[in-house]
Amino acid sequence: MREIIAIHLGQCGNKVAQSFWETLCEEHCLNERGQFVGKHFLPLQRMNVYFDEAPCCNFVPRAIFADLEPGTLNGLKCSRYGKLFSPESMINGVLGAGNNWARGYHTEGAELLDRIVDVTRKMVEGCDCFQGFQLVHSIGGGTGSGLGTLLMENLKDDYPRKIINTFSVIPSAKVSEVVVEPYNAVFTLSSMIGCSDETFCLDNEALYDINMTTLRIEKPSLDDLNHLISMAMAGITCSFRYPGQLNSDLRKLLTNMVPYKKLHFFVPGIAPLTSIENQCYRQLSVAELVNQIFDERNLMAACCPTKGKYLTAAALFRGRVSTRIVEEQMANIQQKNANCFSQSIPNNVKSAICDIPPHGMKMAATFIANTTAITQLFNRLLDQFGTMFRRKAFIHWYTGEGMDEREFSEAEQCVRGLVKEYEEYDEGGLPAGSTRGSFKGGSMMGSTKGSVHSMN
Repeated sequence: MREIIAIHLGQCGNKVAQSFWETLCEEHCLNERGQFVGKHFLPLQRMNVYFDEAPCCNFVPRAIFADLEPGTLNGLKCSRYGKLFSPESMINGVLGAGNNWARGYHTEGAELLDRIVDVTRKMVEGCDCFQGFQLVHSIGGGTGSGLGTLLMENLKDDYPRKIINTFSVIPSAKVSEVVVEPYNAVFTLSSMIGCSDETFCLDNEALYDINMTTLRIEKPSLDDLNHLISMAMAGITCSFRYPGQLNSDLRKLLTNMVPYKKLHFFVPGIAPLTSIENQCYRQLSVAELVNQIFDERNLMAACCPTKGKYLTAAALFRGRVSTRIVEEQMANIQQKNANCFSQSIPNNVKSAICDIPPHGMKMAATFIANTTAITQLFNRLLDQFGTMFRRKAFIHWYTGEGMDEREFSEAEQCVRGLVKEYEEYDEGGLPAGSTRGSFKGGSMMGSTKGSVHSMN
């Protein structure tokens, strides 16, 4: 099997880790100590993608947790699943990064790097068929952005043929009051263009809106946002963790989703999403899931897909659903919205079915989109970056850690170059002033057991 090493950085990455590994343990029938308690052996078939089997017959996550301050990792150790993880995999500093990319990259993070690389090397040596890394971090904080950039650059040098897949949380003023987050985000994005192979953009602004408008949570907490992220991660990695063909490992995902090397930034989405009070009144069907995953209100990046083009897309359905109905509904949504899909890339939308639904649900769907509309997210960060940089605001905090002002201009130009390249493949999306809206949907209906099946 293709083994993956998961690396969680900073407060955000480690908080998401708690929810993500709890979800995986529930789906693979593991208790708090990693012991298998299931009644059938399907969850065990590809267990070693994310877990190593220890001598005492328990499964240990192949995961590394790192932070420049000890508080978050201490909380993880004391959590319900704290005994699940190896103590050697938890690495922390003392002083923290202070929401400063330069401290995470040049000073504090550089001191912690050797310890992380050493633990990573031991994990890689323990793998039979190692394929790549899964990095979870926030590009707005100092550790996730600065140390994350430094680590990715080192992993790319040390393991050039291995895939680096990132789940990157994008900052938003709706969630955080840290004013220098656009600086940190643009520095990280400029490096990820060359260092990462697959990046899932999890935008705090979109996550906040989903909680407020769709789930009707009046005051969303960070735990609410992290829960949505872990649901998306579980859906995306489902095809790795259960037998199947489509996107069944990191390299197949890369082949299906990245038509041009630099354009590897994806927009994920999940369904169903509905408020608690409406759940008992809503009839779940394949058509409803398809309509939701193509609706911008279910996407985890604040962008309007009807103002861009889908270069590629993948939809993974989980639960006992009909193959025929999935094919019909996916073909229907593409025909009704043909102008939103790139005509230069044939057969650019893929579908798959996994018969194992998420824990406690009958059916669900996960969506991965490589769309030119993601430039709306990048432009938002660039506007905030430019507003501060023109006034030289807060620059002294970065130059004091060894940076030069030219690095600000170079990072900005690098991300603007990425935006321009996306626009070249846009093929003329809807005008910027067009009405915000969702896809045209279809009718509703829908209902196998075993593995993931390729559809296209």
